[in-house]
This record gives sequence, structure tokens and C-alpha cells, in this order.
Amino acid sequence: MELYRKLSKISFLKNSYAYKFLFVTFLGIHIPLIGLLFFVLYGKQSASPHSIVVFTLIMTLLATGITLWVLKKLIKPIELASKALDAYRSTRVVSELPITFKDEAGLLMAHIQESIAENEKYINDKQDLVYLLSHDLRSFAGNSQSLAKLIVEEYPSDSIPEYADLICQSTEQQFIFIETFIKLIKDEDEISKKVMDTKNLQMSVVLSHVGEQVAQKLANKKIKLITTIEVEEAFLKIDEDLLIRVLVNLIDNSIKFSLSESEIKVSVHLNKERLAFVVSDSGIGFNPKYKEELFKKFTNRSRLGTANEPSTGIGLYLCKKIVEKYQGVLLAESEGVNKGAVFSIFFKNSN
Repeated sequence: MELYRKLSKISFLKNSYAYKFLFVTFLGIHIPLIGLLFFVLYGKQSASPHSIVVFTLIMTLLATGITLWVLKKLIKPIELASKALDAYRSTRVVSELPITFKDEAGLLMAHIQESIAENEKYINDKQDLVYLLSHDLRSFAGNSQSLAKLIVEEYPSDSIPEYADLICQSTEQQFIFIETFIKLIKDEDEISKKVMDTKNLQMSVVLSHVGEQVAQKLANKKIKLITTIEVEEAFLKIDEDLLIRVLVNLIDNSIKFSLSESEIKVSVHLNKERLAFVVSDSGIGFNPKYKEELFKKFTNRSRLGTANEPSTGIGLYLCKKIVEKYQGVLLAESEGVNKGAVFSIFFKNSN
């Protein structure tokens, strides 16, 4: 790597791996010629043609050997990247590759390092979920088992229906948890498989689909949805269905924590050349110092809604993951408890 580092400091070589190879090859080709010139000019005046031929052959072999040795050193970044990838695939050892070089080999090492880090995070997240699932299912099963034993040991009495109802509640929690877990796995896999491609999205169409999906929940709590569209179309990298899903989740969240007969506002506008989607409500809000906690999966900041709606603890987590995958920003703001909440999404407009 030392030779590669030194060549990368030369201005006309640092951005091209091919130029490094050509430069070394060029020098290697001309070593015999330079040596021959010195031999003729400064060697013995009576040098015979035979000695010149022999000298030229020796210089050619020597130059070829040196050039091949230097080129072998120059492919060190490729070997390093290959070994790092093999080490991770075979033993899951995460190697530290240099990622500051700007040529093709440097970009290859940077991309491999980034891919390994992303894959490792993905695996760790999945393992965390499996451990969480195992722990909570064990607790749920233990509750049901204990209640079942009480029923078996209990003489017929009026308390048996109460125990049976508690068992039903406990098993219902198991079903909800398992369904939430499966949904999270499927959603994360779907997000990871989506390809980023710039698309022209019609905002009125997007918000129309969003309104259709949240209409029933709005009606149940007699909440009015007010939409304001200042930008009719935009070129974004996010898929339309994923954008709709994010907005639906944010509005669902606002509905859950808003009082009946209140209002939720959704606006689409430009903010410093970025396209902004803002969902605001006048609901129960949250403590500003915990705003980052809201976006963690299975966060302990989850609460029941104003009508005792349950919370899975993954809605906002998935929203943030989708938005950030498509190079956007999702922010949560509130002035405090019972002072409403504002969720803002910002995307770079490719227009």
C-alpha cells in the first residue's frame, strides 16, 4: 500500500488508478533505452556491438522484472479489498479499509467498506429483534401458563371467567407482537430492495391516495384533515408508494394522539430549495428532549392514543428509515406535552 499511497500524492495520478499503471509501465519500458544511452555515451569507447546487445538484453530483463514487481505492489488495494470481503463472508470479521483515496481502487475499497458496515448493521438489527422476540414471547407464554395453572388449581367459582379473560388478553398480546414483528421484517426487506430512481410525482395525486387511506380513522374520531399544496409536482428519488406510506403513518400517528373533533394539517411547499412535507396537529405532543427517542424501534416512549389506541413502536422508526434511505430528513418538533406536534420531511427537489 505504501507505493499506492505515494503515487496517490502525485496530482495527475491521484484520481485515476489506470494512470498509475500506465505511468509505471511507461517508466519500465524506457529504463532499457535510458540505460543503453548511458552505456553508449559514458561506457568504453571501444564497446563492441556484441556487448551492446548483451547489455540491452540484461537491461530489458531487469526492467521487466522491476516493472512486474512494482505493478504487483500497485494491485495491493485490490488484494486488500478482496481479502476484506472474503474475511467478512467466511468469518464475519469487519476489516478497516482505507477510504480516503479518490481513484477507482479507492472507491472500490470505500464501497466495500460501506457495504460491509451496512450489512453488519442489518444483521445486528435482525439479531436484536430476534432476541427481543424471544424474550417477550417467553414472558407472554409464562403469563399464560401461570394463569392456566391457577384455573386448573381453582375450585369452580366466579373467578374462573376472570382468569380466562386474562388468558385471552395475554394471548392477544402475543398475536399483536408477532404480527408487528413480522411486519417490521417484511417492511425492512422491502425498503432495502427498492432501487433509487428519480421520478416525477404529482402532489395532488399523492395526497389524494393518502386521504383515502386515512379517511376511516379520521371519521372515527371526527377529525378534519386540511391539506395545502404549494408545489404541484416534484422530481424525487423516493417511490410514490413509499412516500404515501410515510405520510399515512405520520397522519395515523397524529390521529392517534389528537382529540376528537380537532384538526390535522398537511402541507407541501418549498423550504430553501428543498421540498417539505409537514404534518401538524394540536394533540397531546411530547417532551422535546425525547424527540429522538420517538424514532427508535420498539421505543419505550410509545403511549396509548387519546382513545386508547395501541402503539406498535415501529411506525415512526420505519418512516425515518424510508426517508433517510432516499436521502431525506425527518424531524419531529413539539413545544411540550399537550401542545401538539409537527413532523417535517425534507427532500432535495431534482427539478
